[in-house]
Amino acid sequence: MAPANASETVWFHCVTDAPFTFPLRVLLSYAVFKFVHVLGVVLLIGNVTVTAVWKVFADRNGQPVVIAFAQRMVTITDWFLTVVGVLLIIVGGYGMAAVGAIPVFGARWLSMSQLLFVVAGVIWLGILVPIQAAQTRAVRAFTPDMDTVPESYRALSRRWIFWGVVATCPLVMAMYLMTAKI
Repeated sequence: MAPANASETVWFHCVTDAPFTFPLRVLLSYAVFKFVHVLGVVLLIGNVTVTAVWKVFADRNGQPVVIAFAQRMVTITDWFLTVVGVLLIIVGGYGMAAVGAIPVFGARWLSMSQLLFVVAGVIWLGILVPIQAAQTRAVRAFTPDMDTVPESYRALSRRWIFWGVVATCPLVMAMYLMTAKI
């Protein structure tokens, strides 16, 4: 179908690197979904990375009050940044596929990226969220006059950082596949 006028048509490269003509309104929709998708990636990867760093430093500090504060912030940022990031990734990615007529399982890198995203989500929901819930319950008992952090909390923190790194690896691999398109 030909556009109403030539100014409504633009050329760009899609999944196959073959040129397609799309009306400008479709390209703008694609660009909006792409922005939403990238914003979601920034929120998700940024939050999981920064949260891990400052939680490790808080735990190493050894002060129960500092650790309790950091644990509360991990929970808050996970709900407001990680969850929002995941939702934006999904809406943006599938939105791009819909307006760009891109089959979501049409390319190996798309299929693998989605699989890695799901693997990270399963680890996060199945392992990390329960650990975080246990840590949050534990820090409620921390008081300003405490001198040491219980070993049970420290064990949970070690498990949290281990599984957090494990859950982040598939996200980073998916991000690489999405940008390299291999």
